[in-house]
Amino acid sequence: MTENLLPAPRAARALPGHFELGARTVVDGDATAGVVRRALATWPLAAGGGGDIRVSADASLPAEGYRLQIGPDHIQIAAGGPAGAFYAAQTLRQLAPQDAWRAAAAPGAAWAIGCAEISDEPALAWRGAHLDVARHFFPKAAVLRFIDLLAAHKLNVLHLHLTDDQGWRIESRRYPALHEIGSWRPQTQVGKDRTVFDGVPHGGYYTLADLAEIHAYAAERMVSVVPEVEVPGHARAFLAALPSLAASPGTREQSVACRWGILEEIMSPLPATLDVLGELFGELLGAIPAPFVHIGGDECVLTYWESDPAIASYRESLGLAGFEALHAYFLRQVADLLASAHDARAIVWDEGFTSGKLRDDTVVMPWHGMAIGREAARAGHDIVATPQDVTYFDHAQSADPREPLNIGWLTSIEDVAAFAPLPADWSPAEAGRVIGAQFQLWTEYIKDARKLDYTAFPRACAFAEVAWTGKPSPWPGLSGRVEAQLRRLTSAGVEYRPLSGAHPWQS
Repeated sequence: MTENLLPAPRAARALPGHFELGARTVVDGDATAGVVRRALATWPLAAGGGGDIRVSADASLPAEGYRLQIGPDHIQIAAGGPAGAFYAAQTLRQLAPQDAWRAAAAPGAAWAIGCAEISDEPALAWRGAHLDVARHFFPKAAVLRFIDLLAAHKLNVLHLHLTDDQGWRIESRRYPALHEIGSWRPQTQVGKDRTVFDGVPHGGYYTLADLAEIHAYAAERMVSVVPEVEVPGHARAFLAALPSLAASPGTREQSVACRWGILEEIMSPLPATLDVLGELFGELLGAIPAPFVHIGGDECVLTYWESDPAIASYRESLGLAGFEALHAYFLRQVADLLASAHDARAIVWDEGFTSGKLRDDTVVMPWHGMAIGREAARAGHDIVATPQDVTYFDHAQSADPREPLNIGWLTSIEDVAAFAPLPADWSPAEAGRVIGAQFQLWTEYIKDARKLDYTAFPRACAFAEVAWTGKPSPWPGLSGRVEAQLRRLTSAGVEYRPLSGAHPWQS
């Protein structure tokens, strides 16, 4: 049923008849046929079926675009590239019975796919999800499953937040103290009381081989992994392992943080820090050869820079007027390092932009709102729309007091559906700087995969629609297609929040 596709395609027309998809269906065509063949190999195809799926490249289509013609005897896919072929396959899966989302086929199952003509392509190039694995660590299997769910919604970026005050999640062969010391904390704050702790050690990290595997797994599903290493703030775990790189090292905490919030400990901006970061980025990008690297730049308290004589002298030697200017200078240095050594572009949260002049090709994520995003666009920076009021999914999903513990505020699925990543009042030049949009999952209060499912879905369904189409999809018009997608997610075993409210065991 084409009316239940999510995200909604640009054009779809149902036709009479149906195609029987099963284990005997043959996929052939040019090089892009392999993408469809691999996708079908991961589905629980029932015995039987027939006909063939013919796949061909079409240079007139954008790389992520496709045309899908489903007839009773064969299916024709024309794709602009491997991503277009992959998304055509995802559309076929949505058109199949919801059992197509299970891990194994039920006895006697048959997949009848209604005949149709569908033409589609995304409006935004960057359709992302941010997962914080620093506050709470998620094992590799959970990350791979999350990638599967992103791909099924035609989302194509996983922004992996790998370091913060509460944990460093990257193996370092050059500086093993980072994963030996920085990857775990002795206990964790309980609820929102910053003085009460659970007494239970928490930790974990990804080996470089794990990260290479995550990258490869994501690439097969047309998902790019964007790693984030926070600099110079949110660095307690880094500094617990490498205390000599701290500002005012004799006056700061020398342990991985156990509580949430903005902490004052900060990396020194002196050249020794940049030298170490250069080595660490070399290790990380050897595993994840990413064209973008997020370097944070947010929520930096500069008190320890101001009180450190060596840093004050360094600032003066550079001729910088203040410590905010030094913050911007440090971010430019890191961005230059990434560009020169790895041909990668830096990304910052919007505090990096407001601190001063950035490298011109630095991408800005305006979490404080689209107004600051507009300023960044006017200054010539590409932006990924991340306003916290509609893309921060660690917020509560409703005002119901039975909602599980969350960071606070409120972001409902209706709010997400009404999001306009390309604001109507922006000029064409400003809107042209919006390369995409992304939702955020900060994990202070997301401890495991069950809570991750609940927090992400169904809001991620609405976000996928907005990011693919580039425009709002106001509620309740979107509700029917979200409900259809939730039936598929039920078959997939996703423990989402029902639209009617939390199950008793989720409250």
